[in-house]
Amino acid sequence: MRLRRRSAWLQCAPPFAALALTGCAMFAPPPPPPPPSPATISISRLYDQPAERAFINGLRYYEEGQYERAEVLLKRSLADGLKDRNDVAVAQKHLAFIACAYSRPSDCEQAFRAAFAADPSFRLTDAEVGHPIWGPVYKQVSAEQTP
Repeated sequence: MRLRRRSAWLQCAPPFAALALTGCAMFAPPPPPPPPSPATISISRLYDQPAERAFINGLRYYEEGQYERAEVLLKRSLADGLKDRNDVAVAQKHLAFIACAYSRPSDCEQAFRAAFAADPSFRLTDAEVGHPIWGPVYKQVSAEQTP
């Protein structure tokens, strides 16, 4: 009879042990979250950074047709140390568009060169390449980039 009680208790022991361990785990503090990677940084956090805020606002002003304001903010974003190389290339692309539109071809060329320097895979869309003002300048600078 004594063996039966002990074996019955042993059969119940694993579920009780699991329950006890689960209970302990429920009271343990959770591990700290990992630091955010650049790919998971939120827009609000980016907007708190001066260079990124100037970049975002510069693009907004460009889309609204306020090119002088866009140019000031895009240049500020670069001066403040815009980090992402793709963002730098996009800022330079828009600065090139503005310079070409305001008949400043050397500034336009320089901005396209800076875009390629920031991101060697930088390319304009087919519609942008076909633009009569900056398309030819881009094609010239693009041809210089290929060895």
